[in-house]
Amino acid sequence: MELLDKLNWRYAAKAMNGKKVAEDKIERILEAARLAPTSSGLQPFEIFVIKNQEIKEKIKPVAWNQSVITDCSHLLVFAAWDNYTEDRINYMFDLTNEIRGFKNEGWENYRQMLLNAYPQKEAEENFNHAAKQAYIAFSHAIIAAAYEGVDATPLEGFDPVAVDEILGLREKGLRSAVLLPIGYREEDEDWLVNLVKVRKPMEDLVTEIQ
Repeated sequence: MELLDKLNWRYAAKAMNGKKVAEDKIERILEAARLAPTSSGLQPFEIFVIKNQEIKEKIKPVAWNQSVITDCSHLLVFAAWDNYTEDRINYMFDLTNEIRGFKNEGWENYRQMLLNAYPQKEAEENFNHAAKQAYIAFSHAIIAAAYEGVDATPLEGFDPVAVDEILGLREKGLRSAVLLPIGYREEDEDWLVNLVKVRKPMEDLVTEIQ
């Protein structure tokens, strides 16, 4: 129930007060994102943690001038792989073998199946798939932030090409997928803060098939 209470408390803050979030809280939020499940365990994304105010100021105009970009404590940028490559796939399989300390024939066959599939697809299709995986980690970060009593505002309203240029993402083989300002709400300036949370009733959302 504590988690559900936290999720009822959270909302997409429209104004933040600039107060810094403790680093241990940020670390736990990032760890939750790191632990998120992804397709084939490939984790095809990276997370950029923007603390630098000048960079936030550069991003704000290409993110609909939303104040939370500059008034947040930390701005998280979830950047997905621009493509699946043999090197990227092999890295995660090799890492798995190293950490587990053994090789498994079935696992190696699965590796080969992915190598025969993903690199042959169009880059845009692979990016879209990778971006979906980034969103899973993004959701984990939002939930973890709520658990920590920290506000997090999901943002898709931005120019990804411009953000990619500001952060030099294309040179790294990455493309920005979604932004997540982390901070604390400014209640006096946020029109949304006192409004009742509205969600579909369960019967309109969930269908049980016996």
